[in-house]
Amino acid sequence: MTGTLAGRTVLVTRPLPQAAALAQAIEGAGGAAFVFPALAIEAIAADALADSLTRLHDADIAIFISPNAAQFGMAAIHAGGGLPAATDVFAVGPGTARALQAQGVSGVITPDGQDSEALLALPRLQAVTGKRVVIVRGVGGRPLLADTLAARGAEVHFMECYRRVRPQADAAPLLARWRAGGIDAVTVTSAETLDNLAALLGEVGRPLLLHTPLFAPHEKIADAARRFGIAEVVATPGGDAGLVEGLINWFRNKQ
Repeated sequence: MTGTLAGRTVLVTRPLPQAAALAQAIEGAGGAAFVFPALAIEAIAADALADSLTRLHDADIAIFISPNAAQFGMAAIHAGGGLPAATDVFAVGPGTARALQAQGVSGVITPDGQDSEALLALPRLQAVTGKRVVIVRGVGGRPLLADTLAARGAEVHFMECYRRVRPQADAAPLLARWRAGGIDAVTVTSAETLDNLAALLGEVGRPLLLHTPLFAPHEKIADAARRFGIAEVVATPGGDAGLVEGLINWFRNKQ
């Protein structure tokens, strides 16, 4: 893979804790990463999670929907006495599973896919009548997982342990680099990140964003980018490896 992104600079918009790994993967493929976080993650105060932790102690199933859910959720759970031994732990995607394992959680169940649809297809989540489920996530988010499990007869609660916010950032250095032709591709990992990026760039930066190829690790995010008006949008496989693979393939085909 070395050298396959040589001469290309890729904009990385992930929150800082996750941006470093993607930047490293891009650089490992011979490219350069320009890190400009368009999303920030804030932990919810521990005292606001007391009811959720109580429900978790009686839960049959705990579902973590992102690496951030694993990080912030497990910090609160460890402080509250840990996960019950009898609770089955599920993760939406391998990245979340790895984050849970890093927090000392073993036996994590995860699908091959990277989204709620893949998780809901698992045989172990089909017959959940009467099961108590806690979904560990950020504030808000897609209702599909909770709605589907409730329709299957589960009692579903949320543990919302973090919130996503738009960071305070000066876009002037990025805009200067972009105008000089120094940004070859944009990566975004959520529609919210794209909205924040557009707001941080302002109207002066909008044409640059619209006319630079954008790479997203899920078709739903790619669809949001197309609706936004970006001319060239590529849906890649999931995770950092998928984004880098998508970048490599696209630029290889453009040579």
